[in-house]
Amino acid sequence: MSDLDFDPLSYEELPPERRPTLAQALVPVAGMLVFLGAGRLVFGLDPQFPLLLGIAFTALCARRWFDLDWRELYDGAADSITMGLQAVLILFIVYALIATWIAAGTIPAIMYYGLGILTPKVFLPAACALAAVVAFSIGSSWTTAGTLGVAFIGIGHGLGIPAPMTAGAILSGAYAGDKQSPLSDTTNLAAAATETDLFEHVDAMRIGTAIAFLIALVGYAALGLHAGGDIPTGQVDAIRSALVGSYDVGLYVLLPLVVTFALALYGVPALPSLGTGVFAGILTTIVFQEGPVVTTDPLAFHSGPVTAAVTAAQSGTSPSTASNLVNNLLSSSGLTGASWVVTIVLAALALGGMLTRAGVLAAVAHAIAARARSVGSLTATTAVTAFSMNVLAADQYISIVVPGMTYRGLYDDFGLESANLSRAVEAAGTTTSAFVPWNSGGVYMAGVLGVVPIGVSMGSGGLLDLQFLGYAPYYFFGFLSPAILLVMGVTGWRIRTKEGVETPEPGAGDSA
Repeated sequence: MSDLDFDPLSYEELPPERRPTLAQALVPVAGMLVFLGAGRLVFGLDPQFPLLLGIAFTALCARRWFDLDWRELYDGAADSITMGLQAVLILFIVYALIATWIAAGTIPAIMYYGLGILTPKVFLPAACALAAVVAFSIGSSWTTAGTLGVAFIGIGHGLGIPAPMTAGAILSGAYAGDKQSPLSDTTNLAAAATETDLFEHVDAMRIGTAIAFLIALVGYAALGLHAGGDIPTGQVDAIRSALVGSYDVGLYVLLPLVVTFALALYGVPALPSLGTGVFAGILTTIVFQEGPVVTTDPLAFHSGPVTAAVTAAQSGTSPSTASNLVNNLLSSSGLTGASWVVTIVLAALALGGMLTRAGVLAAVAHAIAARARSVGSLTATTAVTAFSMNVLAADQYISIVVPGMTYRGLYDDFGLESANLSRAVEAAGTTTSAFVPWNSGGVYMAGVLGVVPIGVSMGSGGLLDLQFLGYAPYYFFGFLSPAILLVMGVTGWRIRTKEGVETPEPGAGDSA
C-alpha cells in the first residue's frame, strides 16, 4: 500500500458542534470494552456479538450527542471496512493456502526436513531469524506467519517446544523483518501518512529495530535452553515416519513455496502472490499426492484427484496418519473456515469506522496530545495513541493513519523531522496490533498459528502455578520495539531535528 487512501478528520477539522468532549468520547469506548470484557470473561462468548453490541451503542451515542444519521455512520463503517478489505481478502486466501499446502505436502515436507535439522535448544532463535529474513524479503509479516509460521508450529510441537513460545518467536521475526522492508504495506503507509520519504523512514527505524531484534534473539536463545527439555525417545522419528508414510515429501513439493516467495520478491503484491500459491498447491497435490489425507471429505478423492485437491482448498484437510499429533497439526478448515475469523474482523472494522466518523478517536487523540510538553512526552503520546487505536479501531492501518496525520503539525512545532513520527507510529502501532485479540492482526495470527494472543490457566498451585496459553508473553519484539522508542524519546538519542533547529532537550519542550 503505497498511497494513502483514508483521510480521517482531525479534531480541529470537525465542525465545532460535532466535536466530542473527552468525557463523551470515552462513553462509547468504555461501552465497547465492557461488552467485550463481559462477553468473554462472564458469559464465555466469542467476540462477534459483543462487537455488534458495541456498534449499536456507538450508533446511539453518535445519534444522541452529535446528531449523526445512519448514512453518516454507515459511511464511516464502510470507509473502515474498505481500508481493511485487503486484510479480509488475505484471510480468505491464506486459509485456502494453508489447506492446499498441507494437501500438497509442502508444509509436511518443511516439518519433515526441519525436524531432521533443528534441535530444541536452537529452534526458537532459528525460527525468529528465519521469519525475519523471509518477512524482509517479501515485505509481509502476515504471509510469513501464514506459510512458514504454520510449519514452524508443527516443528516446535515435534521438538517439545510449547506453541505459545514458537508463535512468539515467529511473530518477533516476522514483524522485525516487515518493519525494515520497503516492500511492506505498513512501512509504505507510515511514510505516506506522515509525509516522510520511504527510505528516510526505513533508515530512521533501522537502529531501534536492530536492537529490539537482537535482544529478542538473545531472549529466545535463553528460553530455548530450558523450553524443550528432553524429547521423548523416538518422538521425532515417529513424527517423521508418519509424515513420510502419508505424504510425498520430495523437494519438488516445495514448488508452491518457491513460486509464492519468488513472486513476492519480484514485487508482485500479496494477494496475487498468495493466490498463485494456492493454485500451485492444487497443481502439486494433483501431480504428487494421493489418498484420503488430501481432504476432509474422503469421498471427494474417489471423484478424482482434481476434485480432491480443490475440495481441500475449499473445505480443509483432515489427514489420517500414524501419529495423532501429526493429524491434529495438519488439520485445517480451508477457505470456508475463514468465515469465523472474517466476521470478527468485519465487525471490529465497522465499529472502528463508526468511532472515527463520530469523532471519538480524534477526541481521544487530541486529549492525549494536549499532555505533550517535551520530546519524550511527545514520543510517548504517539506510542500510546497508536496502541490505543489498535484497541479501539481494531486495525493496524488506523493505528498508523490517525496518529500519523493528527500529530504532523505537533512534530513541526517541536522542530522535529517527520521521520521521528513515522518511526513512532510503526514502532508502537504495527508491532502491537498482534497483542489485541479483536484487532485484525491478533485475529489473523491466532487463526493461522492456532495460538491466542492472551490466555492463562492455573494449575493445582493456583497463582503460583500459572501457565501462559497465549503468545503475548513470548512476543518479545512487540514489547521491545515500543520500549526502545520511548528510550529514544526520553534520552534524545537518534531524535532527528529539522535543519537549523537545535536538538531539543529530552526532558523539556514547548507546550503543544
